Amino acid sequence: MENGAARFYLPATVSRPALLEGGNDARFRRLVYDLLTISNRMAVVREHLGSCMGITAPQFSLLMAIGQSQGAGGVGVTAVAKALHVSSAFVATETGKLAQAGLLTKRANPKDRRAVLLSLTRAGRALIERNSGEVRLINDAFFGALTRSTFAALSTTMAALVHSSAKATAYLNRAGLDAWREAAE
Repeated sequence: MENGAARFYLPATVSRPALLEGGNDARFRRLVYDLLTISNRMAVVREHLGSCMGITAPQFSLLMAIGQSQGAGGVGVTAVAKALHVSSAFVATETGKLAQAGLLTKRANPKDRRAVLLSLTRAGRALIERNSGEVRLINDAFFGALTRSTFAALSTTMAALVHSSAKATAYLNRAGLDAWREAAE
């Protein structure tokens, strides 16, 4: 103890019994720190892969999502936005830049002329193919600790966390709106 001060104990940061061990949230805190580290490292990887392709990290994610989902006729902006958990406006803006670079095409959806379908161009496919070895190497290293069963469990868990984290951010958005309203009164 410094200067006779009492030892400080951080209050529990969760209350859900499933997240506590013996009333203690230490394991939960480690999980949060690990998730932050993984998030930061994924951002570094995405920056690297985008840089290898001469595009930004978000554009790399867009190209990969479009390539995965386009099928024979293309994929809609809304479907890409949902897959990446971003806004349709963001997808529209960034895919416009990728179209200008000749990496994808945007065309009206013949079933709904208001909607746009996205497809990789030959140049976009070639760019991904040229860099696929690097992508595989990094993904194999990054996720190499997973077995088939831990991969399945992690995939399910992460999908659940995407859903519950949306609830947390919605709470923050409501709290921010409430605070703004109070300040305006």
